[in-house]
Formats: sequence, C-alpha cells, structure tokens
Amino acid sequence: MQKAKVTVHPDYRIGEIDRRLFGAFLEPIGGWVYGGIWNPNHPLADDYGFRKDILEITRELGIPAVRMPGGNFTSGWEWKDSIGPREERKKHLDLAWRQYETNEIGHDEYLEWARRVNTDPLYTLNMGTGSIEDALHCVEYTNHEGGTYWSDLRRKNGYEKPHKVKTWCLGNEMDGPWQIHSWEKDPKGYGIKVHETSKIIKWIDPSSETVVAGSSTPNNRTYPDWDLKVLNECYDSVDYLSLHYYHSAPEGDMGAYLNASSVFEDFINTEIAACDLMQAHFRSPKKMMISFDEYGCNFSPQKQTTIGRCGAIDRSAYPEFSSHISRPFRFNDPDAAEPSAPGEFLEALALSSILMTLVRHADRVKIGCMTGGLFVIGSDEEHVWKRAGYYLFEQFIRHAKGISLRPAVESPVYSVKGFNLNDFNQTPAYDNVPFIECCASLDEENGKAAVFLINRNWEEDMEIELDISGFTDFHVEGHTVLHAENPHACNTCEDQKAVMPEEAADDRQENGKIYMKAPKLSLHVIYLTK
Repeated sequence: MQKAKVTVHPDYRIGEIDRRLFGAFLEPIGGWVYGGIWNPNHPLADDYGFRKDILEITRELGIPAVRMPGGNFTSGWEWKDSIGPREERKKHLDLAWRQYETNEIGHDEYLEWARRVNTDPLYTLNMGTGSIEDALHCVEYTNHEGGTYWSDLRRKNGYEKPHKVKTWCLGNEMDGPWQIHSWEKDPKGYGIKVHETSKIIKWIDPSSETVVAGSSTPNNRTYPDWDLKVLNECYDSVDYLSLHYYHSAPEGDMGAYLNASSVFEDFINTEIAACDLMQAHFRSPKKMMISFDEYGCNFSPQKQTTIGRCGAIDRSAYPEFSSHISRPFRFNDPDAAEPSAPGEFLEALALSSILMTLVRHADRVKIGCMTGGLFVIGSDEEHVWKRAGYYLFEQFIRHAKGISLRPAVESPVYSVKGFNLNDFNQTPAYDNVPFIECCASLDEENGKAAVFLINRNWEEDMEIELDISGFTDFHVEGHTVLHAENPHACNTCEDQKAVMPEEAADDRQENGKIYMKAPKLSLHVIYLTK
C-alpha cells in the first residue's frame, strides 16, 4: 500500500476564510427556479409559493451566500418588469436559455427567498442590455430607506424595509461571445461602464461592495489581456474580480477529472498576477480580491475542434451553441419540471478538491459560488433528501472557519495527458499531480481546527501520516470519512443513504501524529479542539 505524509501547523497561515467562500449559484434555467424552489401549486407551498420542505433543508445546510439571479440570463433581464403585482408583470423571451421568462419570480421574490433561507444575496445587475440608469434605480429601490420614487415603490410593493443587499455583481461573463450584448471586443468600454456603475452604487449605499466580471474561462481568446484592460478602467472603484470555470475531462478519464484543482490553481494564480500588475501600475495600496462565483466539473465527449485555434473559442465550431440557438423557446411549467442530475459521489469528490483550492487561496479568493450548490439537495414532487454533495458542502460550511493554513504534502504522484475536447474545453498536460490533496483551517476564537484531506487515487488505498504535533494544546475530536465503493453511487429518494459520512474506526495516534488509512476516492475531515 502506498504511503503519504501531511504536515499541518498553526503557524503556516495563508489568510482569513470569508464565509461566502462556500456560497452557491442560482439562475432560472429549466426547473431550477420554476418547479424547483418555487411551485405555488405544491401542497407545501408557503405564502410566496416557495416549497417549505426545500426552504427548511436549505436553511439547515446553512449556505452563507447565493449569487442570484445570476448567469447569462441576467444580461437581458429587465428587473423593472419583475416587480409589483404578478398579473401586471411583463413576459419576455430569455435569449440566453431559449425560454419564456414570465417574471412570476422577480426581483423581490429572489431577495425574499434569500431572507427566508438566511443567506446573503449576491445580486447580479444587467450590464448587457441594462443601462447605468437601470442599475441606479435598482440599487435605490433595493437599499434606500424611503422618500424617493423607487424606494417608495418598493414600500408600496410590500417591502417596508430595504433589502440591504451588500454585494453587487456588475454583469455576467461579459467577455464571452455567447453573452447577450457581449463586451468581448470592447473591454475598455465595459470597464468604464462598470467604473461609473460602481461609483453610483457606493454613493447610494457606501457599505456596498461591487464585483467586476473577469474571464469566464481561461480558454477564451482574450484571456487574460481582457481582464487587464477592464481593470485599467475600474481598479479603484470595484472590490472583486469575478472568475468562472467549468472543468471538463474526457469521458472515463478519472485522473483528468480529479485534476480539476490543478487547472483552477493555475487560473487563480494568473488572475492574481493580473490584479497585482494593475495594483503596481496604479501604485495603489489596495489589493484586488477574487470572487470565483461559478464553477463545476463534468465529463464531456470528444467533439469538433478547430486546428490552430490554440485554446481560443471559434464560434463557428462551437456545436453546443449552434444546437442551442436552433431549438424552440420553451415554457417552464413548475408542475412539470424535470429533476436535476442525481449527483454522484465522484462529482462530490471533485468539487471537494476545487473547494480545497479556494481555501488554499483564502487570502485573495473571498467569494465562491458552486453552480450545483443548491442542488446538493434532491427533490421530487413529494420528497426532499440529501445528495452526496450535501455532506461534502456541509463539512466545509461547518468546519472551514477562521484562518486558512498551508499544509505540506508528500505524496505519490500521477500524470495527466493534455486533451482537446472542443474549442471550449482544453487542458494542458500535468505531471507530478499528488494523489493526496489537503487544506486546513484554524478557528482561534472558538478553539477549533480542521484538516480536509482527499485521496484521489482511483485504484489504491493509501496510508497517511498526518503530523499535527504543532497543535500542542489541541486534541482530536473526530475523523469523518465520506467514501463509496462505487464512485458513481448517488443518493436517491429510494436509497437516501447510499453515500453517508462515517466515523473513522482504525486511526492510531502517537507523538502528535495520526496514522490513518484513506480508502481510494475518499474525503476525510479531522476535527481538533483546544
């Protein structure tokens, strides 16, 4: 059996972990909203039409922040048509997802849902077809106490007190050629628009923070030069640079799939370098922070690629986009919503690896929004249950608090071949990828610490020596393992315990070290208490 060593010390500090690092992302795609969180015809619908069983289990999970209503949808969304009496709201075509937007769930309902599940809303403003004036009116309507047309209209619509949105996302993936009113060819124009919008937001509410859209994928032809040109116009007025990335791997290639964190690591490091270059350019004392507010991981079949594009997206060879624009518009019936993917254990493990990467960059990455974060909760017409991803997400939300610590890992390694699935999904080769991946946290205020560890070896168990001797005043409170013999196992309504966390039974402790066995493809969380 292969062996590895991990050392975690309370002095190896990275930075403060922002609670919003473990956020989620919500967009009205298919049944995510209509038929997901909202169905007024459901027996458990509350006074707003929200399903109370989904509300309660989401509140129980404790997701600290949700980016809403985010995504491509927002680049054409008219928020003013989504407020007031439902019967008077305007219906529109949603060009992003080829669907009819009825606006039955609108601006106020999204924020009311966030209030009811006790999460911070990260509100996305329309920087595609939307104007600076629209943004001004939206912020005034949302956050101003009263005494103006827009704030009084909010009160007339039933919300006496302001919604108090703290974080405003200024557009979504504006570098993407697929975006409604893309700024792909005019980063300077987008940067100026964001600068002016960010100014007025903070003039209305000085406590607000703003997020500028950076590169939506490292495979864009404009990356990372686009980010530099945008930041050159708005560096002084914004607080975060937004990044998105969906890691795709060739079907069946476990090594490439579980190497998502290496690609995220390179992406984050490049963007931090771009931010720091702009800081030096402006001789500014401010360090730009990162909001990684969309991410995911999946397998993808081999499709068409364009010779010579070298990772840049060629729109004529983007088959998903071509099929997308040819399909008819659809109406999302809440009573006929299709269930989302079941959420395999393997996906949960890959997302854990990505979360570890964000924690290891906690000094600069302050916001993280898992695209499937709300759908770690399974549901059908009558039931809700906890999917495999629920337990991984719960572990980070509950235990990754305080200061991020930098672990030292000595592990057997593997190599990943480079691949080119299509013009949108390409990854270079990686050598010396460690099978063991780790992050750690220290919550000094409450006398707690936690070590998160993954064995991403898909063929062998590993023996691990975990050195925590630096935590001289701490004892081991517990060791939770999330593992499934079948990596494709998933919790369903019929079998809700296919993947469940368990307590490790055979650890051995000696001289400040824990000797443990990590089954192949397993997530471990070791809790320490002072």
